[in-house]
Amino acid sequence: MGKNQFNSSFPAALSCYLDHQELAANYIAITNQKFGISLIDVTNVFGIKPNETSAYFAFEAQYTPFQKYIVGTLSRTDLVIQDSSTGQCLRGLEVKLTALPDNTTCNLSDDKFGSEIVVRPDTIVYLAASIVSTSIEIVRQHIESSAVFVENWSDAREVITSITKIISCISDISIDIEKNQSPFLLHPIWKTVGKSPKLAENCLDVFVWSDAAFAWFISQVSKNDNSATQITRQTRTSIWLYKMLLDICINGRCDYKDIIDKLSYNTKNDKAFASAGNVTNPYMSCENLISPRIRKDEIKNIILGGGQNLLSPERRFDAIIFNSPELFS
Repeated sequence: MGKNQFNSSFPAALSCYLDHQELAANYIAITNQKFGISLIDVTNVFGIKPNETSAYFAFEAQYTPFQKYIVGTLSRTDLVIQDSSTGQCLRGLEVKLTALPDNTTCNLSDDKFGSEIVVRPDTIVYLAASIVSTSIEIVRQHIESSAVFVENWSDAREVITSITKIISCISDISIDIEKNQSPFLLHPIWKTVGKSPKLAENCLDVFVWSDAAFAWFISQVSKNDNSATQITRQTRTSIWLYKMLLDICINGRCDYKDIIDKLSYNTKNDKAFASAGNVTNPYMSCENLISPRIRKDEIKNIILGGGQNLLSPERRFDAIIFNSPELFS
């Protein structure tokens, strides 16, 4: 089991264990028109009770209900929950298993620890589809009233003049779809003692972002990174999301590959953007981030049947050097 398989399967197993312990996940969502953190049952995250015999976990799969919003082939998402008795797709989830703290927060106090989030372009495709799947009329109203007029979306100089309106529109949509928001990003954290490879005693917990909250997060990091002279990765992500929503509202579908390729603005599009821990901390800060609820001695109850023996971690030369101090003695 390589890194990619483990990084999706362990979060699913951890979520199941959380449910088994009768604990709810931390839910980052829009509540009373404000961004905040509450709790959500894992059953509501998955769309089915995790221990139901018909609960099926499909990794690296298409969430087929979103295909109708896409021109061409829909990309895969990290985890699709299905009901095996009906074949119905219940939930498509992006998954981020992140370390706490990262290198920007490891020298701070525990309450300032944060995890880096790296967002793929495909995540924005799924975010757009998730938002319109239950809220397309709300989206259409905001798009129409946004007063964004762009003739050539690949022309950075023209788009820059509308970035503030684009970011504001996404922010407004995020707040207005509160009643229709749904779990979107499964985001477990694993905590170490500072930057060391040693696990903290209380080391695991699960955070879940709703589609509305994650769109709002994107609008805020874009706003903070907005520039009058250039389009950054953060602002480009807001542009991608807005353009996808716009095209779906007008045509019923969007050509996401064309949007990502042509709206690159001379920046590599291997990833949408990344936010370091000092950026994400204010959005995730709560008691369960400071002291995660699952202890390290419970990991044996999550990885069962000798599964740890199937792991095949990457061999990184820097890690080998770091763990071989005798080379320098």
